[in-house]
Amino acid sequence: MTVRVVIADDHPMYRFGLRAALEALGDVDVVGEASDGAELVGLVADRAPDVALTDLAMPGTDGVSAVAEISARFPGTRTLVLTMDAGDDAILAALRAGASGYLLKDAERDEIARAIRVVATGGTVFSGEVGARLVQHASAPNRERTRPFPELTERETEILAHIAAGRSNRDIAVSLFLAEKTVRNNVAMILAKLHLRDRAAAVAAARDHGLGAGR
Repeated sequence: MTVRVVIADDHPMYRFGLRAALEALGDVDVVGEASDGAELVGLVADRAPDVALTDLAMPGTDGVSAVAEISARFPGTRTLVLTMDAGDDAILAALRAGASGYLLKDAERDEIARAIRVVATGGTVFSGEVGARLVQHASAPNRERTRPFPELTERETEILAHIAAGRSNRDIAVSLFLAEKTVRNNVAMILAKLHLRDRAAAVAAARDHGLGAGR
């Protein structure tokens, strides 16, 4: 069985090396490359691969948002994360978005190949370090799981609270000493991660979870 794969990473040389390594396997056919999440979603729509192999940190649309959209729109394509980020927030956000696997970029080629094959046949797979962190998270006190939106980063949660308080992007930027464009990007990420249609829906969701009051 040949597994059809698309890969997404914003570093061209890394994509080049990854593609060469995968195509040397013989049973993996790399049918497209993307440099960001939006381009990855477009590739999946056009090429209908078995597996989308993606980094998380990319300019524009990030990997988590792309995984969420692919999971919702293209259930025939499974997603596998390959990233340097071993943080709990990133791992949990990717899994909640629908990723079927999570590997770190120090994985050997054979480990990546096995993961692609497992994911393509409906399984799930995690690198050793990621699996250990998931076990640690599951067995830890409930502090993290009591956060209203654990899929959001602390900064995104902070911005969501400001949105719920009725502040504009400009006001939030001034309050948090950020560029207004940075705030806009964070708002877009919040909507994507929480699968919300617009800012009004974000306000409603945040207030339902106690954010925004008294800010």
